Amino acid sequence: MKILVFTEGTILIDGAWAGLPREEMIRRSRLGQGLGNFGSSVPAGQAAAKLQGWLRQGAEIHYLTSRTKPDEVEAIRQVLRRHTFPEGRIWYRLAGERYADVAACVTPDVLIEDDCESIGGEAEMTYPHLRADLKARIVSIVVTEFGGIDHLPDDVQSLVSSG
Repeated sequence: MKILVFTEGTILIDGAWAGLPREEMIRRSRLGQGLGNFGSSVPAGQAAAKLQGWLRQGAEIHYLTSRTKPDEVEAIRQVLRRHTFPEGRIWYRLAGERYADVAACVTPDVLIEDDCESIGGEAEMTYPHLRADLKARIVSIVVTEFGGIDHLPDDVQSLVSSG
């Protein structure tokens, strides 16, 4: 099973926001506060442990980042390593690409992303913009922005039925 999980807002939060209520994180994001220091990101809840558990069950983990500059992508890679996320390819958009274009290239079995509440909702998400044939084969799991993935099933096979 190939899992593509979005990084910022889904499994990572700004390190300065750790411990804040989700509503405050949404407010700060809408104001553009905290954006830009990607190297200070921390896991949302126990996201690293959840993904490690799925990896142990045979899942192939891939990441999708909103970052597009090589140094920012590298900062996300370092954050994932520092916080013991499973090794996995980090995908990002090239000039003119949309998230849906990247997801189409990856063709995961499961796509996990947040609802992008603070930045425009569905218009900023990946799954809603996929071609119909891809929507038919990719399970979409949408979590609340900054809410993490702790509540998702520990059993990786159960992800397919939870989407």
